[in-house]
Amino acid sequence: MAVVEIPEALRKELLKFLKAHKKVDLITAYLFYLEKKFRVHPVLFLRDKTIYQSQEDLIKTLEAQGKLWRETEIKIQYGEESVNEQTKKVYICPFTGKVFGDNTHPNPQDAIYDWVAKCPENKERVNGLRAKRFFVSEDPEVIKNYIIKRKAPITKTVYSSVVTGKLFNSKQAIIDDLVKNQVKALPLEEVPNQNRFQIESNFLAFIQTQLGDGIINSFIESLAQHDEFSSYVDDWLEEPK
Repeated sequence: MAVVEIPEALRKELLKFLKAHKKVDLITAYLFYLEKKFRVHPVLFLRDKTIYQSQEDLIKTLEAQGKLWRETEIKIQYGEESVNEQTKKVYICPFTGKVFGDNTHPNPQDAIYDWVAKCPENKERVNGLRAKRFFVSEDPEVIKNYIIKRKAPITKTVYSSVVTGKLFNSKQAIIDDLVKNQVKALPLEEVPNQNRFQIESNFLAFIQTQLGDGIINSFIESLAQHDEFSSYVDDWLEEPK
């Protein structure tokens, strides 16, 4: 196999790596070189205990398999009405204007008692306790003043995470949550020898192809042409086969 010249910038990165780590073996150095050359950024997907070539590959695979998100719809309701056109009697807090209708609350009189007894704006005291004073009206014109048209419920499309089941407003939010909580970056040199996790098939095929003897020999021969790597090359050639 012909010797392939390693670009100067990549040689500098490799040399810096070798100087920063003592006794780096050939395979570790070569995997570091591959990581930089092919811009490989391995990630471990914790949920499936599988290593992918990159975060992008993981997301693309999960999306293609329908394992990333599911589209769903939710209804958004805008509050309960306190008074409406069918209300015949209202109970009103004089301190805040809070109102309870006879047809919108199951126990409006009890509710107004509880409200004024705890109302922070109620400064009136009777024997040291908050006064239980409130207004009652059956006047249609008074009642009309408290009618506020409620917005109609709306239906909104959202997305649920297949991994966690959580609901998110957008697909990107699901990806962000996945990356934050389910993805861990790994150096390429740690990938081949690990035995706790499986390697995604395409990524495994890439690694096996790049670890062929001929390719590694070409890597050594290329570095041997540069004096700054001579001591490392000598050590690698003395490594037991």
